[in-house]
Amino acid sequence: MPTAGKILVVDDEDRLRGLLKRIIALEGYIVHEASDCKNAWKVLNKEDIDVVVCDVRLPDGNGLELTRSIRSRSSDVEIILLTAHANIPDAVKAMRSGAFDFISKGDDNDKLLPLIAHAIEKARLQKRVRLLQEQVQHTFSFDNIIGDSAAIRETIEMVRKVAGLDTTVLPLGETGTGKELFAKAIHTSSGRSSLPFVALNCSAFSRDLLESELFGYKAGAFTGAVKDKKGLIEEADGGTLFLDEIGEMQLDLQAKLLRVLEIGQFFKVGSTTPTAANVRLLSATNRNLIKRVKEGAFREDLFYRLNVFTVEIPTLRDRRKDIPLLAKYFMKLFSDKLNKRLIGMSREFIQALERQPWKGNIRELKNIIERAVILSQGEELGIETLPAAWRMSSSSGEALSVWDLASVEKLHIQRVLNYTHGNKVEAAKLLNIGLTTVYRKMVEYDLNKPYLDGSNMDNAQCT
Repeated sequence: MPTAGKILVVDDEDRLRGLLKRIIALEGYIVHEASDCKNAWKVLNKEDIDVVVCDVRLPDGNGLELTRSIRSRSSDVEIILLTAHANIPDAVKAMRSGAFDFISKGDDNDKLLPLIAHAIEKARLQKRVRLLQEQVQHTFSFDNIIGDSAAIRETIEMVRKVAGLDTTVLPLGETGTGKELFAKAIHTSSGRSSLPFVALNCSAFSRDLLESELFGYKAGAFTGAVKDKKGLIEEADGGTLFLDEIGEMQLDLQAKLLRVLEIGQFFKVGSTTPTAANVRLLSATNRNLIKRVKEGAFREDLFYRLNVFTVEIPTLRDRRKDIPLLAKYFMKLFSDKLNKRLIGMSREFIQALERQPWKGNIRELKNIIERAVILSQGEELGIETLPAAWRMSSSSGEALSVWDLASVEKLHIQRVLNYTHGNKVEAAKLLNIGLTTVYRKMVEYDLNKPYLDGSNMDNAQCT
């Protein structure tokens, strides 16, 4: 149940103020009162007021000035002004001052009470929007990017310098390094933060679908286009558009995007009338765009427009100091999500993480920790919750990646050899390969005997 709204009645007439207080309180509201501006501010500074019902004429000021002062301090409080002699010019002044509404004293109370209800609804909606914006700004701020390594700190400091400008930024880096996270932090730290942030992965769409998603279309532009559709550029108007994997975009669409950057206009599919667009473009890629330009697969003019400010996002391999911090963050995230009580990670678990090559970067680490939390039995993540290939290599310190085909093949052959207790003929039959291939693979992967360390390799899983 929502809490009762808090109302402040400000009027220097004791009888009228008392009457309004009783009428409003009967509707279930918590009502405070004040006889002048000074006492009104005392209440406003102490209580979380939703709506102020205020007389225009007060002993130490007037309601219009009080309204302007309240609105300059907070947009969450709504003000309803009362006057003994309402007229149109006064009503206009009241609304321009930021009042929710303006009514005459003595009007039917049935008019005032609905006004208060609507004003409370608006005030609470504004509070929810503000809180959500604060949460988003915290979640996607630079301060919330996890890491203490020199590599990530230097990158953050570099990007902070350009975040508040309207400059195009081109984050570069391997898949999974967090390029979109940086793009969101740039948007959150910019003057466009209250406006939309729209992201699109260019590699996820065919040429025609990408054009429709980006630029939108007019009804009748193609079969199935039964009504006009806004594209993401139009959806992001005033805000930020983030295009991931922009190196995959076709040349003709690159030309259309260049028009947006140069003159702030584009054409919807099937339209001959240009649409205006005011967006800040952030783009990212794991491709070598200079090489793509030389190959003729990427427009040189677009490259130079995107390449105003380039930043290389470090791989997880280049910031190994951050692995325990990131692992702890993901452990907390998934333990809360799965309602598990986890207080830490074993030393062997962390050491195993630090040995991996992390070809999938932070995205791979996130997936590994989610898997570990799912498999966890106690209050600590142990090495038994990691993929079998990692456990096999833990004693020797060798790093095997579950992304690497050779690692998967090595694990599978070892599992079969365990199952056959080292019988190579039987293993060759089960693997459906020649006996000489089994011997060659055993030499290649140093599999001279089955693992007899007590671990249940027959049930090992490759993730």
